[in-house]
This record gives sequence, C-alpha cells and structure tokens, in this order.
Amino acid sequence: MELTVLSISFAVLLVLGVPVAFSIGLASVATVLFSGMPIAIVFQKMVGGMQIFSFLAIPFFVFAGELMLYGGIADRIVRFANSLVGHVRGGLGMSNVIGCTLFGGVAGSPLADVSAMGSVMIPLMKKEGYDADYAVNVTTHAALVGALMPTSHNLIIFTLATTGIASVSVFSLILAGVIPALLLTICNLIAAYYVAVKRGYPTRGKFPGWKEVVVSFLGAMPGLLIVVIILAGILSGIFTATESAATAVLWALLVTVLVYRSLSWKDFLKACAKACKTTGVVLLLIGISSAFGYFMALYEVPQKTGELMQSVTTSPWMIFLMINILLFVLGTFLDMAATILICTPIFLPIAQHFGMDPVQFGIVMLINCALGLNTPPVGVTQFVGCAIGGVSVGQVMKSILPFYGALTACLMLVTYVPAFSLWLPNLLNAPK
Repeated sequence: MELTVLSISFAVLLVLGVPVAFSIGLASVATVLFSGMPIAIVFQKMVGGMQIFSFLAIPFFVFAGELMLYGGIADRIVRFANSLVGHVRGGLGMSNVIGCTLFGGVAGSPLADVSAMGSVMIPLMKKEGYDADYAVNVTTHAALVGALMPTSHNLIIFTLATTGIASVSVFSLILAGVIPALLLTICNLIAAYYVAVKRGYPTRGKFPGWKEVVVSFLGAMPGLLIVVIILAGILSGIFTATESAATAVLWALLVTVLVYRSLSWKDFLKACAKACKTTGVVLLLIGISSAFGYFMALYEVPQKTGELMQSVTTSPWMIFLMINILLFVLGTFLDMAATILICTPIFLPIAQHFGMDPVQFGIVMLINCALGLNTPPVGVTQFVGCAIGGVSVGQVMKSILPFYGALTACLMLVTYVPAFSLWLPNLLNAPK
C-alpha cells in the first residue's frame, strides 16, 4: 500500500505541474506519514545523499561550461566548422552539427549548446535561405551530444546514482561516451545532409583553403583543449575526475580572460549566478531523490519491475527495448538529472541481470535522456531552439523524423553492440 501512495502521489503532483524536485519530496513525505515512520528519515536521506565528495565536480563542471558560454568561444567554433564543410550542399547545416559537437565538448550541456550555437547558427542559416524548422532541428539534435562529453555533469550524477547497485567510475563513463558521441555526430551529419539534398539547398561558395582551416582551428583550439586536458590529466593520474572539474574552471578562466579577452566582469557575474542556480537545483534534486530511492529500494520496486517485465518476455533484446522505450518516455516529462536519479535504481539491476554492463547502461540512459530533452511536452532544448528560430514546435515536429530516425539508429547500435561503449574503457584499462 505504501508503494501505491508513493507512486500515485508522485504522478498526481507531476500532472498538477508541481516541479519535479518538490513532487519527489512531497511524495516521500506522504509515504512516511502514511506508513507511520519518523519523518526525520526523509531529511536524513536527503542530507546523506548530498554528502559525497564526488559532488564537488558538479558545480565546477557547470561553472566551466557557463564561463565558456559567456566567453564567446561559440563564434570561433562556428568559423572553424564553416571552414571545413561550409562549402558543401547543406554546408551550414553540417557546420552547425560539427560546431554543436565541439561546443558540447566544452560546455557539456545540451541546453547551453543550443543557447550558444543556436543564437549564432539559426539566424545565419535563415539568412542564407535555409528553412527555420531545418535550422532548429539540426541545432537541437546536434546539441544532444553534449550530454556524453567529458565536461557533462550528468556523467557524475549517473555514477552516484549507481551507488549500492554497481561500481561505475567517472573515468570509465567518460571514456565510454567518446565513441557514441562520435557516432551521434555522424548520424546527425547524415540526417542534415539527407534533408538538405531532399529540399534542394544550394552549395555555398568554394572551399576556403587549408590556410583558413588551420587559422580558424588555432583560434578555437584554446577552448577546445579543455576536453584534452581532462582526459589526459585523468588518464595520466595527474588529477582525479573530481579535480579535473576544478582544472576545467581554471582553464576556462585562463582562456576567456587572458587568451580571448572576451569575458567581461558583467558576464563573469552572470556565469557565477547561473552556475550557482543550476548547482542548487541539481543538488536539491539529488538530495530529495536519495530519499525517494530509499523508499523504492525498501518496497522492492526494481525487483517487482523486473518480474513484471519478465512476465511479458525473457528475451534480453526485448527487455532492453522495453527499457529504452520507458526511459525515453520518462525523459520527455522529467529533467535529465531527475530521470537518471529515479530510473537508475529501477532499471540498472534489470539490465545487469540480462547481461548489460553498468557502464554501457549509463551511456544508453544518457542518450535516452538527451532525446527526451528534445521531445514535447517538456522538450527544453527544442523550445529554446524554436524560440531562437521564431518557429512553432508543431512545425519543427513535422520535419523531425530524419533526425529522430538517425539518433534512434545510433541508440540501438549502442544498446545492442556493447563494443561501441566498452571498447575504449577496456582498451585503456579504465577502473570499473
């Protein structure tokens, strides 16, 4: 009966429009009151859930991303991407994909990626004769790669969500996301080119020459080096994954203040405020989700969900497909961090039981959550892209199929071919 109270109260609060964090917290309190347990349990689990050293990486990674966002690296990345593929058919769309991928590696956030790259590329694409729905779809789907990048704080959140279930190191997850991120980028490039050819978009000028490619790359390189520094530093043992986040902030300050000289004091304060706000939201959600997770474990939600799934089918392929569908659907309603924190304790044990590695599951989880960010009714990245492009969500959804199809194909490959996510961690003997 307590599980029914927990589930129904959470669902009702979400339907009423109560923010996710408060829906989780109030549902937990309602369950405690109904069961007669001391209400102090909720607060003990909340505080305990936030007292993990690895959480220090979250505010630092968020702050580094905000500094890069306000520091003007997007313009330099756009110039470099344009020099590479801007001259081919649909070149601006493909430049957008490459630019979003590179900026995603710097910022580690799909939303920041859409905000920064979309503000530059969507108006430019419209000016050059591209349809607004195409410009928005290219930008919002390409930006999803940021969820898998080394600077993504969602990688940290997933590793912490696995506590007590499996042992997953941040470094393993960072390495596991590299090849899927490249695969997502290739799928986005194919989709962008296919739609450009189908709509008959013209070519745009000639190849500017390798000199322009080199010059534009050198201009963007200081900002892009942040990914190399994180990977090389952790791999060489110079610093831990948590310390790499602080290093990312120092490098972001160095690049934006001393190299580019593009970060004003006003923008620095904006970056600080935005990072504090985002960190506060994430940590509150983590703390409350710890209490929620305690009740899910207490009432054996993972076991009961697994039994329900196995009553339908015992095929690992079908089980993984069902998990993907459920993660995607939940991701359309919940914030990325909320989906990770709520769903990992439920679905990870099931996935492990049917032979999926926890690291591979983490990448599958992140791709599903990223796709959910681009899907109504919540669809945060899509709404931001539509606002920048001045086009309705309905119009964008009408032409979304090629992009969805490409990314869904990528998701299926990562789900059913473990090597895409596990080859690099195994090659470098990354700790589990």
